[in-house]
Amino acid sequence: MAQDRTTESGKSLLHHHTEKHFTAGEVVRDIIIGVSDGLTVPFALAAGLSGANATSSIILTAGIAEVAAGAISMGLGGYLAAKSEADHYMRELKREQEEIITVPDTEAAEVAEILSEYGIEPHEYRPVVNALRKNPQAWLDFMMKFELGLEKPNPRRAVQSAFTIAIAYIIGGLVPLLPYMFIPIATKAVVASVIVTLIALLIFGYAKGRFTGSRPFRSALQTALIGAIASAAAFGMAKAVQG
Repeated sequence: MAQDRTTESGKSLLHHHTEKHFTAGEVVRDIIIGVSDGLTVPFALAAGLSGANATSSIILTAGIAEVAAGAISMGLGGYLAAKSEADHYMRELKREQEEIITVPDTEAAEVAEILSEYGIEPHEYRPVVNALRKNPQAWLDFMMKFELGLEKPNPRRAVQSAFTIAIAYIIGGLVPLLPYMFIPIATKAVVASVIVTLIALLIFGYAKGRFTGSRPFRSALQTALIGAIASAAAFGMAKAVQG
């Protein structure tokens, strides 16, 4: 009875205490990958073509083509990466299933070793080990998470990753191209593109820092600096080749 009351008390506490954790890490990672490359690569391309004295229409055409190709390439890369993670998880899952069946004593010893690493004494973890041995699915989940450090992937993760990265790349890639849509003179458009893109990089870098837990202002400056170096290098190389 006392144990039942303790359990009910614990459930009541959990009901009233809701922890707020950030759980969209994979989506944010995909957005960061897509937007950062989307802002940087077309920005550098546009700057390079501007350095080669191309017209705004040519730069815009080339930029849009690059954004389309980049979105497809980045999205495919995200899909393959997520698919590889899922395939790896399934391979390890099958291996653990076989080991639990063929060498249960060895697997039970591994559970005991894992628990002992958390400072749990033998007389404390033996009931846990025995309980897991009676529940093969829970045992399998425990081994996947605590022995291999693998979380069960979302079956739709690969498609979601591809779509998120591609859209993020397109959104980021259109930013440095916007001035070329409205300013026909490339030498003037590139100045506006630099200003607009650097502002976007600063905002994006700040937001990235907030979401990832790093220093927002430092992240903003680093992101903008990388974009500026890439575009300056492309512009300078185009000028050097042309000269």
